[in-house]
Amino acid sequence: MDDLVKESLYEALNEQFNFELHSAHVYLAIAGYCSAVNWDGFANFFLVQAEEERFHASKIYKFLNDRGRRVLLSALEEPKNDYDSILDAFEHAYKHEQVNTQRIYHLSDLALDDREHATLQFLSWFIEEQVEEEALFDGIIQKLKRIDVNSTAFFELDKEFGGRSFSPEA
Repeated sequence: MDDLVKESLYEALNEQFNFELHSAHVYLAIAGYCSAVNWDGFANFFLVQAEEERFHASKIYKFLNDRGRRVLLSALEEPKNDYDSILDAFEHAYKHEQVNTQRIYHLSDLALDDREHATLQFLSWFIEEQVEEEALFDGIIQKLKRIDVNSTAFFELDKEFGGRSFSPEA
């Protein structure tokens, strides 16, 4: 066990690992909703988002393992499965990302308090990622608010998201 990572920080990182898996679960549920209402491009967007969240979990897994700590899995909370619209689904996802940002900030605060520099460095990637995630969802929500669900623009956005793919960093 690595004495540099205090127990409270280790437990919080392990909770974040599980939250990242929960986030994948949330996005899979939204993808299921999108598929059910025949918006396959939007479904693909959220399937890719779920892959990204599993990738985030794997980064935490590797970090904890490299620090001599074991990852412990917990049960996943049932995600919301039904939405009023595609806009509602994106707004839900955006709020979820905002919660995740606060969680990452909390982890950074713990690491700073513990003077755990390796963890601070590790978490800087997640902070940058959360800025990108929130901007992405906010931008999509602003577009969705401007276009009608039966418009060509809505269909084009669905088509655009159908081509989205995930490629983890090197």
